[in-house]
Amino acid sequence: MQMDYLKRIEESKEEIVKTLQELISIKSAEEKPTADAPFGKGIAEAFDYILKKAEADGFDTENADNYGGHIEFGGYFLDENGQITGTSDEVMGIIGHLDVVPEGSDWEYEPYGGVVADGKIYGRGAIDNKGPVVAAYYAMKALKDSGYMPEKKVRLILGLDEETNWKGMHYYLSKVKAPDFGFTPDAEYPAIHGEMGILVFQLAKKIGKTTGKGIELRSLTGGTAANSVADYARAVIRADKMEAYDKVKELAARYRNEKCSEKGQIAYGARLNCKGVGKSLEIVAQGISAHGATPECGVNAISLLMDFLGELDIINDDVNEFVGFYNQYIGYETDGAALGCDLSDEPSGKLVLNVGKVDLEGEAVILTLNIRYPVTLTDDAVYGALMPVINKYNMGIIKIKNQLPIYMPADNPMIKTLMEIYGEHTGDTEREPIVIGGGTYARAAKNIVAFGSIFPGDPDPSHQRNEYIEIDKLILNAKIFADAIYRLTH
Repeated sequence: MQMDYLKRIEESKEEIVKTLQELISIKSAEEKPTADAPFGKGIAEAFDYILKKAEADGFDTENADNYGGHIEFGGYFLDENGQITGTSDEVMGIIGHLDVVPEGSDWEYEPYGGVVADGKIYGRGAIDNKGPVVAAYYAMKALKDSGYMPEKKVRLILGLDEETNWKGMHYYLSKVKAPDFGFTPDAEYPAIHGEMGILVFQLAKKIGKTTGKGIELRSLTGGTAANSVADYARAVIRADKMEAYDKVKELAARYRNEKCSEKGQIAYGARLNCKGVGKSLEIVAQGISAHGATPECGVNAISLLMDFLGELDIINDDVNEFVGFYNQYIGYETDGAALGCDLSDEPSGKLVLNVGKVDLEGEAVILTLNIRYPVTLTDDAVYGALMPVINKYNMGIIKIKNQLPIYMPADNPMIKTLMEIYGEHTGDTEREPIVIGGGTYARAAKNIVAFGSIFPGDPDPSHQRNEYIEIDKLILNAKIFADAIYRLTH
């Protein structure tokens, strides 16, 4: 049986690639809702695409009012002659998502082109999470086409707003029985037995009216999502004398040489440019995007721009105080040390801090932060640690989200089974299960863990420009998932 379904996956390689290309071509970042598309037209189109494909391939499907749904087979009791005698209510779930973060800028390939180059498929969602969803789908298809009839239902659950608010998953689970156990292929290998808590909150500071002559900061914007390292930030300044702009441009040139060149280290690979816009000067920072769970893998454009703004003589005291706060207590740090919240524990390691967005318009500046905190701690511990600094600068705090940490012992039978499957397919039998900072749909139901789909040592292109998945790894994922389905339902 095993050799048959694994062989079918290998033989379906071209079809798997084509399906992923077609799914990537659908721009499924969340947009304004419509009557029949609660998360926007693109997400609804991607959802419809995969459901219709599954129905054509003989799977049962469920659509919970376009908030989410699933693809399913199995769940039969058979007699000794292989005849169906009943059905099971027990469900093994594989939970993925079809929505993507915004594409950002500066791609080498069309972000929704599904371009194949150098053995990779490029496009937004290739690894997060359309590629793994397609791999899981073809794992199920290979098993079904091989004649496997699991006693437990095998259900590929399709989330539609994982990158934002999870309203779709909550709605779906209010309509459909939650899986009894399973995994989500939306992280990395090997098996993940813990996920750090996730906080999203905003720091708000009032900005008084600018008076006097000199350099005025008219606007400041940056970033697209709390859970992504900002790869773009923009400031617009206005000066009463044109020669002030020449000085700013000279400072920018020196800054690029010192901070953005190879010797700059922290900001190497980033860019800072100035150009005139009417009577104002626009300053644009281009960073390197990364997932908010691993901000050390990128360069935050907001931090780059704030660092540079700290060198300018801005006339508004409130603006200067905010810029000073940012550079002293956040800067390029990703562990919250200067802010006072560098917490840690043995299973998780250090807290992770990411600056996702900034917005200054008119009378207030809003900074959006994303923190991953250790599995044995609470959100109160984090807020308690950082509030002394926040209070010192008379800033308000707006709490947006707290996803509690999850943790499963490493000797749990499902964890042990997944670890064995990973080792059999990779030869990597010494590795231990891990705790991550990422937040996955493992939190959506009990007894769900993250499993795959990025292999140890491989870069994580999630949320970055030129996101991709290696075709060979896509196929290997499908084989691993197929074995996981078979072993967990056999």
